[in-house]
Amino acid sequence: MDNIPGAPGIGIKIAALLINEYGDLDTLLERAGEIKQPKRRETLLGKADQIRMSRELVTLATDVPLDVDFADFEIQDPVADDLLGFLASMEFRSMTARIATKLGVDVPAMPEVIPSPAATGGALAELPAINPDKYECVRDAAALQVWIDRIKARGWVAFDTETTGLNDMIVDLVGICLCVEAGEACYIPLTHKEGEGDLFGGSNLAEGQIKLDVALAMLKPVLEDPAIMKIGQNMKYDFKIMKRNGITLAPVDDTMLLSYALNGGKHNHGMDALSERYLDHKPIPIKTLLGTGKSAITFDLVPIDEAVKYAAEDADITLRLWQKFKPLLHVEKVTRVYEKMERPLIPVLAKMEMTGIKVDRDQLSRMSNNFAQQMAGLEAEIHELAGGSFNVGSPKQLGEVLFDQMGLTGGKKGKTGAYSTGVDILEDLAAEGHALPAKVLDWRGMSKLKSTYTDALQTHINPDTGRVHTSYIISGASTGRMASTDPNLQNIPVRTPAGRQIREAFIADEGNVLLSLDYSQIELRILAHIAKIDALKQAFLEGKDIHAMTASEMFGVPIEGMDPSIRRQAKAINFGVIYGISGFGLARNLRIPRKQAQAFIDTYFERFPEIRTYMDDTVAFAKEHGYVQTLFGRKIHTTEIGAKGPQAGFAKRAAINAPIQGTAADVIRRAMIRMPDAIAHLPAKMLLQVHDELLFEVPNDAVTETIAAVRDVMENAAMPVIKLDVPLTVDAGIGNNWADAH
Repeated sequence: MDNIPGAPGIGIKIAALLINEYGDLDTLLERAGEIKQPKRRETLLGKADQIRMSRELVTLATDVPLDVDFADFEIQDPVADDLLGFLASMEFRSMTARIATKLGVDVPAMPEVIPSPAATGGALAELPAINPDKYECVRDAAALQVWIDRIKARGWVAFDTETTGLNDMIVDLVGICLCVEAGEACYIPLTHKEGEGDLFGGSNLAEGQIKLDVALAMLKPVLEDPAIMKIGQNMKYDFKIMKRNGITLAPVDDTMLLSYALNGGKHNHGMDALSERYLDHKPIPIKTLLGTGKSAITFDLVPIDEAVKYAAEDADITLRLWQKFKPLLHVEKVTRVYEKMERPLIPVLAKMEMTGIKVDRDQLSRMSNNFAQQMAGLEAEIHELAGGSFNVGSPKQLGEVLFDQMGLTGGKKGKTGAYSTGVDILEDLAAEGHALPAKVLDWRGMSKLKSTYTDALQTHINPDTGRVHTSYIISGASTGRMASTDPNLQNIPVRTPAGRQIREAFIADEGNVLLSLDYSQIELRILAHIAKIDALKQAFLEGKDIHAMTASEMFGVPIEGMDPSIRRQAKAINFGVIYGISGFGLARNLRIPRKQAQAFIDTYFERFPEIRTYMDDTVAFAKEHGYVQTLFGRKIHTTEIGAKGPQAGFAKRAAINAPIQGTAADVIRRAMIRMPDAIAHLPAKMLLQVHDELLFEVPNDAVTETIAAVRDVMENAAMPVIKLDVPLTVDAGIGNNWADAH
């Protein structure tokens, strides 16, 4: 058990054998000198008092007076009002409805989650019910022209596309949805098929559809008209689909990003979830049309009559969400966040994603083979240390080897009865000097690099462009940080040799180089500004080594000739404090005793008391208002800030970190939005954003000019909204591959 020493080196299996042989613990300890195995004998003789104390600690006290009756613990029928009232207050909408039905009572009303229409300064008209049977199927040019005329008269249109899949760089356009008034929507089928096509790749287009090129030619003027707002949900996807079909959607509004600006940290921002939460309507599930598993079909094989209801409903829901959300930007004081840092990102990211980045397939293949060989070598070493072979990739078998066979301490069994062998467990064992768990960590790291990157990246190379095209999720993290997906290019380790090897496979086209520009210690600089830490601000202004300065302040050692290990400790504390690291976490990171790690943190707060003040003030603000804010006004809601127990610590750390990380995320967003204009005169392409880094592909003769233009934008991205007390600085790197450039 945790923090109970027991008998070092004697695990459950050996302990059971000894107790079975000697009958009980007292007899075993009295006769310990008879044990033949020297290690066991020495442990039992030398640790007898510790073992007896451990038994006392784990023995349940049975004589404690109780002020409860055991009958109180019997399973009882729920009190409907209490249970449903709690579920409703927590906004468990689906669960509340199911349980109310089960109990045979009415579903309670849910609390308002956004201000009522009256709070926006003018009530919205009562909207008609969502009725998919009333949607129109537009099958010819004359009918489409009627909708185009309505769009021009209205000045806006909710717009959505239906495609053959989710990869917006390879899928085909199947149909388009339009809605100009709530309850009035249409679907324009374009490439639906009958059956599955013939053996020679024939289309077998279903009857009653406008030709794709005809429909696009008719729609292009209104979809590109700057006077007509195009409204979508996750508009970046539709933007890319239409761009591949020769149409640039502009201007655009995005209900997903509107919700994100209003409700960051409260809930996710997918259309189905927003519809249920804000419109009290559950949309038609896509799997009812496409099916699931091996029998699933693509949308072009869905019968048109069925497609109309599903597709047009999406446009109808999107328009209603837009009408709800858009007026609330002003009420919630997040108009600037949406208009300056969310909406303008859509075309910027779309262009960047469509550009993609070139990778060397042959090099990835060679790395995969190399990783496989290294993994095989590690497996052999692990089997030798274990005294026999087992499946290294099986957590169950690994747990049995570590804690049953080898008798290592720290084993914990989960609900399935298997030992937990997560990274934290293995790191603790490795820190104690055990070789096998350290080797398993190496093996797992190699396996992840192989499966996630060197193998998977080869499958992500677009056959038409020869490049890898990641997709960025704008509304993923509540702090404003964007996430890269399909494939994720943000989590390739940069400090390990294997991670750098993978980055070497990302290359520039012939005649070009990759150019990396990276903010230097941006979160520490923002912390110095927000927390008003004069010592840190002065160090940044003077261009000092911030980690060496921190070490000097904390430990009273001169910067000149400083031991690198002391600077490393200060660096770990500097960055750890931003994330609210505990003494336990710092001890694990530095592999030092917990008491020493906690002493480091205590000293840090003594030297920089402004940080403690900032933390306390931020938590107090979060508890009072239910959110924290970045310097640019982004609200990050802290719904768990009042939690009790283990969750309370996590919620506080998240609230403390959010204004810092969120401000850093806002800064790079502002830089990215300004970048297209700044480099428009240059033959440079923005390829990737990885946290605080932007990666470009640039011809050899344009490197110097591009560095100057990009650095100017990045270092001044906070202006004119915020003038930071410390300068933002950007490091630049150049190389034929990403590893050399970073």
